[in-house]
Amino acid sequence: MTKSEPRNAPKAVMYATSWCPYCARARQLLEDKGVAFEEIDIEAKAEALREMTARSGRSTVPQIFIGETHVGGCDDLLDLEARGGLDPLLQTGVTDDE
Repeated sequence: MTKSEPRNAPKAVMYATSWCPYCARARQLLEDKGVAFEEIDIEAKAEALREMTARSGRSTVPQIFIGETHVGGCDDLLDLEARGGLDPLLQTGVTDDE
């Protein structure tokens, strides 16, 4: 948890690989915003790909979750940020779309 995150900030999780450029972009945005997140490498953890696919319905990386909200991939994360929806989601775990 970073100083800028509230104590009750929803947990952020990103399924990724170490070599994926989209994962790197998403990782950089989260880090730039000071978000503490769990990164699950789907190549390092045998069951992670199956878990990610079951949670997201997708088999591509990255797949990002904030709280119980499935943000989607890198483009989805960047779009959410551009629309001004990422900061509220990081605070509450809920989007205006829900």
